[in-house]
Amino acid sequence: MKRNIIYLFLIVVLSAAIGYLFGSHFSPQVSLANASHPSIAKLNRLMTYLTQDYVDKINADSLVSTVIEDIVDELDPHSVYIPAVQKESLAESMQGNFEGIGVQFRMIQDTIAVSRVLEGGPSERAGLKSGDRILMADQDTLYSKELQNDQIVGRLKGNSSTPVRLTVYRKKQDSIYTFDIIRGPVPLPSVSGAYMIDQNTGYIKINRFSQTTYAEFQTSLIGLVEQEMKDLILDLRGNPGGYLLPAKQIADDFLEASKPIVIVEGNNGKRERSISSSQGLFEKGRLFVLVDEDSASASEVIAGAIQDNDRGLIMGRRTFGKGLVQQQLPLGQGDQVRLTTARYYTPTGRSIQRPYDSSSRSDYFAEVRNRYQTGEMDNPAKIPVNDSLIFTTPKGRTVYGGGGITPDIYIANLDSPEEAWNRYLIGSNLIDLFVFLELDKHPKKYNFENAPQFFNEDLPNPDDFIAAFEVFCSEYKLPVKVTSKNKANILNSIKAFIALQRFGENMYIRIVNQTDPFIVRALEEIAER
Repeated sequence: MKRNIIYLFLIVVLSAAIGYLFGSHFSPQVSLANASHPSIAKLNRLMTYLTQDYVDKINADSLVSTVIEDIVDELDPHSVYIPAVQKESLAESMQGNFEGIGVQFRMIQDTIAVSRVLEGGPSERAGLKSGDRILMADQDTLYSKELQNDQIVGRLKGNSSTPVRLTVYRKKQDSIYTFDIIRGPVPLPSVSGAYMIDQNTGYIKINRFSQTTYAEFQTSLIGLVEQEMKDLILDLRGNPGGYLLPAKQIADDFLEASKPIVIVEGNNGKRERSISSSQGLFEKGRLFVLVDEDSASASEVIAGAIQDNDRGLIMGRRTFGKGLVQQQLPLGQGDQVRLTTARYYTPTGRSIQRPYDSSSRSDYFAEVRNRYQTGEMDNPAKIPVNDSLIFTTPKGRTVYGGGGITPDIYIANLDSPEEAWNRYLIGSNLIDLFVFLELDKHPKKYNFENAPQFFNEDLPNPDDFIAAFEVFCSEYKLPVKVTSKNKANILNSIKAFIALQRFGENMYIRIVNQTDPFIVRALEEIAER
């Protein structure tokens, strides 16, 4: 199991990278390559020689994939080759759902343990719970086998309307149950949090822009407006982007009629300007948009539209700096290429794309992390400014192009390297693992069934949790020490991950936000204005 710790770290890193690579405007198009082009003819001729005349047998598909990867790598950092084997998982994320039973799981010794039952999925409706052990799927025994994750997924996942009978051991009752589940769509929400922070202030968290994002956002926004929301905190931190259309639709809901939202310029020099309609759902209330160095692409479109129209305040740290637009194009045999086909500009005409001509892809993506070394994360004066890329909003405010959206109110990261590392670990999936293992050890000790009560009360037996956490850190050789300074944050993170496993992501977000310095600063700003 300790090996899983390494995997968890890798997942975090890879997830961020995938977001930056694929956080873009996806618009599948059909295109036919010009087979008569001399370069195309040259490649075709080479492949003919290799398949017909070369002395050894070759894997033509593998060679072609390598050539395609090498070509795409010579382009901008956001153009990417997508082999057929990756297409399905990426498509599910952007569609906003997948088909299956709707659980997350982890292996505990030799048994599949449900770590979370996804909201709105078939398993939730059937009555599965976090901690349940899945022993059998139909007649297929799943325990006491060295099954890989893809093998498990293959047994549980399936097309909608197909049945599967699960035999489950529930530790809390020490009993075996049978669940007949009809596979179906499982939502993958892109709006991960929406609630009223106080009597006047609403909060919406968007984690990416998928096909379902605007519908999710609209439902959340209407619900908050009906609760007489006067101020809104829109949280786009960590949002790598996605489809451009829902970003434009969301910006439209904040802007009065006939306001510019974004300008898209293709390789033919033609510019397409998006203008707001008169149908905005929240045009008058105060708006505060939270961003950070991991907010990219479509997130920057919204932040740029709000800032350039003097509609609200952008708070946080300088965004990633991605102003390129991609289209997804078929290559054949299920392979695709996500190709940069345009640039976008904010309403004042600024491009927020960071330079990439002189950098390798690894250097380009590392630039965000290097902001710690340059001092930018704790001092906005260290943000690089190009005097030729200074623009002015209609109300005379100065805004900057050439490298992300610079916030109106900067929220510095004042953590020391040690504190930053501790904060990362405390907020990571490692705590999720600890919480699962701790609750699994004591299934009858903790009865977390009432969500409102859980939210409003302190974590029970906090010293027991801290002691167990210290043992966990020791066993996994994690360099986290509980101090008087971080104890409260650790307990809040433990409580948040209990909420995630038992009550879902919205409750998780609500608890995390109670000690989040961005939220605290935003509420202070709201109170002062």
